[in-house]
Amino acid sequence: MAPQRVVPLSLRKPTHAVCVVGVEMLVDVHSDVPRGARSFEVAGSSGLEVIVFYDPERAREPTGRFRWPLHAGADVVVSVDRASKDVNDLKVKVSYFGEPESQALGHGVLYLTGVDISLDVDRDRTGQVKRSRGDKKTWHWGPEGYGAILLVNCDRDSLMSRDRDFANSQLGSLADLQDMSPMVLSCHGPDELFDSHKLVLKVPSSDSKRVGVFCARGGNALSDYKQVLGPHNLSYKVERQSGEQEIRFYVEGLTYPDADFSGLVTLSISLVDAGSLPEVSLFTDSVVFRVAPWIMTPNTQPPMDLYVCSVVDINGSNGKFLDDMSYLAMKANCKLIICPRIENRNDRWIQDEMEFGYIEAPHKSFPVVFDSPRNRGLKEFPFKKILGPDFGYVTREILLSGASSLDSFGNLDVSPPVTVGSKEYPLGRILFGSSFPNSGGRRMAKVVRNFLYAQRVQAPVELYSDWLSVGHVDEFLSFVPTSDKKGFRLLLASPRACLKLFQEKREAGYGEAAQFEGLDRVAKRSINEMLADTSLQSDSLYVQKCIDWNREVLKRELGLTEGDIIDVPQLFSLKGPYADAFFPDMVRGGGAAPGPGFSRRRAPAGQTAETGERPAASPGVFDAAAVFLCR
Repeated sequence: MAPQRVVPLSLRKPTHAVCVVGVEMLVDVHSDVPRGARSFEVAGSSGLEVIVFYDPERAREPTGRFRWPLHAGADVVVSVDRASKDVNDLKVKVSYFGEPESQALGHGVLYLTGVDISLDVDRDRTGQVKRSRGDKKTWHWGPEGYGAILLVNCDRDSLMSRDRDFANSQLGSLADLQDMSPMVLSCHGPDELFDSHKLVLKVPSSDSKRVGVFCARGGNALSDYKQVLGPHNLSYKVERQSGEQEIRFYVEGLTYPDADFSGLVTLSISLVDAGSLPEVSLFTDSVVFRVAPWIMTPNTQPPMDLYVCSVVDINGSNGKFLDDMSYLAMKANCKLIICPRIENRNDRWIQDEMEFGYIEAPHKSFPVVFDSPRNRGLKEFPFKKILGPDFGYVTREILLSGASSLDSFGNLDVSPPVTVGSKEYPLGRILFGSSFPNSGGRRMAKVVRNFLYAQRVQAPVELYSDWLSVGHVDEFLSFVPTSDKKGFRLLLASPRACLKLFQEKREAGYGEAAQFEGLDRVAKRSINEMLADTSLQSDSLYVQKCIDWNREVLKRELGLTEGDIIDVPQLFSLKGPYADAFFPDMVRGGGAAPGPGFSRRRAPAGQTAETGERPAASPGVFDAAAVFLCR
């Protein structure tokens, strides 16, 4: 351990210093030496460890009276292993000598006060704060890693609040403390020492807008918790009471990782000598937190809540759909939540408006809804109706230009857990649609892409969806669970498979079987007519090339084989440069045709909705979209 401080001795008067437990102090025995002195000896009181470091090529360890030659450059290092009971109760004495056997030419005396200062967090990720002498200044990923985790306090525990909890500098609910990470300051030492020394808690200016710190002062009233660090407070003089040895703090995240924020924040405590001019920091202990990323849940996880919209169009209300969804939600053992027209303003596309995920730390986890920047009829629904106690909210707004269709969250998906070569993605990989590489087409807004990439744990894959009118990945892909070792299959829309199926049916005598029969506003088309439509076939074959390009990307980036992919028959037709599904798409349950929208909240990866325990086999059973399609 490298010495942290250098304390010079004086022959004229005793020197006084503070020594922190676990920190070595270098005693300067060379600056003030009596004339004619050639050696020295050092002695310390009980409770002190005194070590002399020397170069064996310049000096030998002395025998007898342990006198060390001054010319050899030997260094004296002292340390304490416990806090003092009284000020100056530890002593180091250095005596200087001339010729052997001569009387001491002078003495330097150092009086020490031992203090035990430590700032501790849940470094080992056990859910509890434990005293640690290990590395608290770095953070490492993975089950063998270490470093404390911080949750963004983005829920609303107090129903009286108008915004998320992190927006309030005052505690609105004691339940809010559960969303924060505990931090403990240990400060053992004589009370008299703290009359002339102070403890200062600090946050770097660059981190101050990322983190908030509350100090617990005694009771259980809301007023007993005071915000001491945050965007407007970079330091806090700790108000230590007489005899107080531990002070508890609660730390909240204020923002998620993003393009300008790695997710790491640092807090430090310094012991400052307030009696000197200028004030001198004697010791600093630092801890690092990582803000927990927003994690998206895959379709293959069990459904917990199913959100649907009640709407009315020229065909009337969608009451029949709501009844069917109610039945399916009951069968799936999940809760059905209906968004009424007064809240959705007749915007049925709730899947485009929001996506569900969660954040997790060893001591707490809760779901977080990600609100898309599409800002149509459902704009206010996630914030006003979903944000609440233990249900967080996050969004990213497009400031300079309006949102495009690719910014809706039908264009956002996540794979189940995958392994690509030797690289594991236990939380899957996020998928979203974009333009063809270097083509200059439509892309998801940079502010949303930056957010998704910054979460890191679900390394995103950009697919090519700009060939579609709407441009959403859910128009041509989805995942379904299986009971085998793989645990899932990828569904891909396939015009090739559809044309082959129609040809087989025509050869089997079903050429006059018709699509769209019974629909008022769509012309009926037989299999024979569709196979004879060269324009439709040409359009679908072009689309097949687009899907095949994505197929190769998905195989490469998700570690899939052809056996992991199921081709779902589907045709597309071009309208200008973009494609629409020719009939309701079996991958997503609606294609480009108007249809009822729904969104679902799923259990976090590796948990069952009913018990929260890890399942014995593959995670998940089905999601609400799959139930709707299978019916």
